[in-house]
Amino acid sequence: MSVLSNVHVASTVALGMQRLSAVGVKLAARGKPTPFPECRAEISEVVVPTSVGPARAVVYRPVDQSAGESAGGAPSLPVHVNFHGGGYVMRDVQLDDPLCRYLAAEAGVVVVNVDYVVAPQHRFPAAPHQAYEVVRWVTEHGDANGWDGTRLTVGGQSAGGALAAAVARQALEQGDPRIALQVLHYPPLDLVTHARDKVAAGTNPLIKPWMGDVFDNAYIPDPAMRADRLASPANAADDADLTGIAPAVVLTCELDTLRGDGEAYARRLQAVGALVAHVDLPGVDHAYDMNDLDTARRTYAFIAERLREVAQQSAPTAQDPGLA
Repeated sequence: MSVLSNVHVASTVALGMQRLSAVGVKLAARGKPTPFPECRAEISEVVVPTSVGPARAVVYRPVDQSAGESAGGAPSLPVHVNFHGGGYVMRDVQLDDPLCRYLAAEAGVVVVNVDYVVAPQHRFPAAPHQAYEVVRWVTEHGDANGWDGTRLTVGGQSAGGALAAAVARQALEQGDPRIALQVLHYPPLDLVTHARDKVAAGTNPLIKPWMGDVFDNAYIPDPAMRADRLASPANAADDADLTGIAPAVVLTCELDTLRGDGEAYARRLQAVGALVAHVDLPGVDHAYDMNDLDTARRTYAFIAERLREVAQQSAPTAQDPGLA
């Protein structure tokens, strides 16, 4: 058994990873060109009150590039809530800046990028509960912030994708809010099965067993709790009927240790008619989009197109009572 299976050791390592990540993000940004510089957005911040504590969020609003004026003030703009990755441990909200700018510019949506609570300071289920409360707040405060909370999508990468799935699950159970689409990008959806027991097609996958020890033990110290539907919806232990859950796009990576998680959940969603698309990205591993900008651009364009489609389907018309 690894020493990282000890909760206290795993939590100490997780705290160290947080500090190193904060420094690493700043160093990596020095002298490095901004990805997708043509994708401009008006950026601001909001603080969302939740029962877990206040959640800071970075808001990206589309910019009319031809006129150089913000288009983000129009309440009719749809809103997409994004959750960043980081193994439920690292607060790397800035890492999703390229994605958020791209979606705002190319999909014409307001993007709310959430800086949610992380472990070990806040263990499960704090993060999925806070994520759901943030999404509820977004739907209820659209008029004051310049977006249409009734035209809502959610998504995320890695742990953020799992949080987006947890938000959609809570929305199904609570009957609110209505989510037009959930976008799950290489998400970990089975914490019951350890990383060492998951088969990766690549010879040197990014996610190593020791990372599974750190993330899982810092986030959910009690192994029995890892079967919870908000942590492991792809595991067979969760057999609830998902009929009515938000439609989903699931993106997996051919060489990723977590590929099987996404595949299993995609099959589960397909069984209840909730799978819009499952795309397995060939030849790439977990978090590929941090370095492989060509593949990232293609993937982001695909996501943006899906967001545009659901926005058009839910767009208000002149026949709507509110526009009469």
